[in-house]
Amino acid sequence: MPVLVVIIVISLAFYVYYKTKVYRAKNQLLKHWISAKSSMALGVFVAFFGLNQLFLYRSSISLIVGILFLLVGLGSCWAGYRAYKHYLPLVMKEFQQQK
Repeated sequence: MPVLVVIIVISLAFYVYYKTKVYRAKNQLLKHWISAKSSMALGVFVAFFGLNQLFLYRSSISLIVGILFLLVGLGSCWAGYRAYKHYLPLVMKEFQQQK
């Protein structure tokens, strides 16, 4: 499916973008916040890669691998979202203190 491939490529690009942004950030809270966003992007990449495997091939091994990738990707997305929600108020408060 071409739509899944586009989502896979875009999420991989976001993951690389956020990972390079983590290394350039100097503030520790900002690093954790951006790392959470990169975790979500990686989770979307892995989940949609697994979903693509389910549609592409119809073997039992591909089904198991696709479901496993889908579950791991969704778990990574969920953990990244929880970390993002945790660090967002702290980062906002720190930016308001800097102004």
